[in-house]
Amino acid sequence: MRRGIAAGTAVVLVLEALTIAFVNWILGLAVQHQEMSLAGMDPDAMATGSWVGGGLFALFLIGCAVLVARIALRDEMVGQWGRIVLIVCAVVHGVVGAVVVGLLGWLAFVVMMLILTLLVGTLLMYAPEDQPGGSATEQPGTGEADHRGEVSATGAAIIQLPSRQKPQ
Repeated sequence: MRRGIAAGTAVVLVLEALTIAFVNWILGLAVQHQEMSLAGMDPDAMATGSWVGGGLFALFLIGCAVLVARIALRDEMVGQWGRIVLIVCAVVHGVVGAVVVGLLGWLAFVVMMLILTLLVGTLLMYAPEDQPGGSATEQPGTGEADHRGEVSATGAAIIQLPSRQKPQ
């Protein structure tokens, strides 16, 4: 099931990237053809800014989609940097969702939150699992557990004292 969700997330990110690129291309054309200006700024500069900004954001989303597709294909989480990029992508979706509710309405907000849910779901389903300290039969001082308790990764003993129970 988690492979399917990761693959679906990758597809949704590619569709979102194409949508963002298309919308920014149309906005750039509108600014250029109408010769609109904002505070005296050159319309060609505004159109170019729209195209470059939309293209960079689309490339970021495509990169995130590639990372998520790699997760789906290998059925394991990418490295630390890939995880950080996906977390940044999730945070960006949360912020954009908060902005888009005022600009475009609740439907756009719901779409952004669904994409955010897919990203967070993928991150959580492929989160690294906690590694136990080892079994009780292994030697003390080797980074593993002994009969007194656990040994941390730094070699410091974590002693487990018996819990005190009230007499009945």
